[in-house]
Amino acid sequence: MEAKAFPMNGGDGAYSYTKNSQFQRASLNAAKDMIKEAIAEKFDITSLNSDTIRMADLGCSVGPNTFIAMQNVLEAMVDSNQTSKEFQVFFSDHVSNDFNTLFASLPPDRHYFAAGVPGSFHGRLFPKSSLHLVHSSYALQWLSEVPEELLDKSSVAWNKGRINYTSASEQVATAYATQFAKDMDIFLSSRADEIAAGGMMILIMPALPDEVHHSKLPAGVLFRFLEQSLTEMVKAGSITEAEVDSFNLPVYAPTPTEMTRLVERNGCFKVERIELTDPRAKFDGPLDITALIMHIRAGFEGILTKHFGSEIIDELFERTMNKSAEISTQLEASYSKGTQLLLVLKRK
Repeated sequence: MEAKAFPMNGGDGAYSYTKNSQFQRASLNAAKDMIKEAIAEKFDITSLNSDTIRMADLGCSVGPNTFIAMQNVLEAMVDSNQTSKEFQVFFSDHVSNDFNTLFASLPPDRHYFAAGVPGSFHGRLFPKSSLHLVHSSYALQWLSEVPEELLDKSSVAWNKGRINYTSASEQVATAYATQFAKDMDIFLSSRADEIAAGGMMILIMPALPDEVHHSKLPAGVLFRFLEQSLTEMVKAGSITEAEVDSFNLPVYAPTPTEMTRLVERNGCFKVERIELTDPRAKFDGPLDITALIMHIRAGFEGILTKHFGSEIIDELFERTMNKSAEISTQLEASYSKGTQLLLVLKRK
């Protein structure tokens, strides 16, 4: 299976991921201390038969968050092990990722050797048992593809007029969950081949508590307002109804129980820590809705452009920006705590 590529906006312009990724940075900060604790308690560098510790960040995008994440991991290793080993970091993302911007902004004072590895993490990327630690933050929510039944008019999961599962029927949500489970099985099996015994994997992703319905996912509020803007554009003649009916965002947020079950079913990793955290706790005051919509544009403009064309993007986000007050009200009413999952796994 060849995974679809959905790169973040490259470069360093106004709508780039580089300039609009502060929410992911807050997510890293929310998990920083827990990651440090996990590495100190569970990652034994001295037991690894290698003079070089090789780490990979999967779904690295264009920075600067990937550099912050890997520096946090490296510092935790050095602080807990006082090691003199050398470090190599592989920055990996789809071949369409803007690696030029990424490597042009590499920290000059880094204490590791850097390399780029283009390709999808929905498959093998590295030689067998060559990695000691894998990190991935806010990337695993991307599915390898949109479930086929969402586009089938004869299916109970046909997602007419919707662009995600958060405001759709339970059949649509089940189709998303099934696709996510397939993707995670491939992801875990691929990483099991690549990570040496005793190695570690740290995953951060959007999630929801088991008892909370998927319609309460905060990101779903933003998706619903994008749907409204698209519907308005159909009425205005900017796009067609068929174009909206055939578009779905391939992103999914699992529950802790789902992730635990998938890891246990794979059987190659031991769950060392699994915890829901609240990234919003790192922000002071109310959410900046303008910044949030810019963040959504940086993340989804590529896939929207591929489907609808670039000429509709400004209108789409202008219409959505005009709904800022409503978005703010509904976000405050949605579930806001415990929407980020930290999962620390150890290779058996």
